[in-house]
Amino acid sequence: LSVRRAESVKAYLVSKGVEPNRIYTEGKGEKQPVASNKTKEGRAKNRRVEIEVIGTRKN
Repeated sequence: LSVRRAESVKAYLVSKGVEPNRIYTEGKGEKQPVASNKTKEGRAKNRRVEIEVIGTRKN
């Protein structure tokens, strides 16, 4: 599920003009939750996408 979520965000960014080869995706799913999956609130917090921008350049 986490990989599908990441790929969905990538597809959106590509549709907005970002070159696909400039986007790296990974799914961390159960390996790195930010909250417990034992509660509804925790599961909601774990349904997330984090975006990190690296190596921007001036045009």
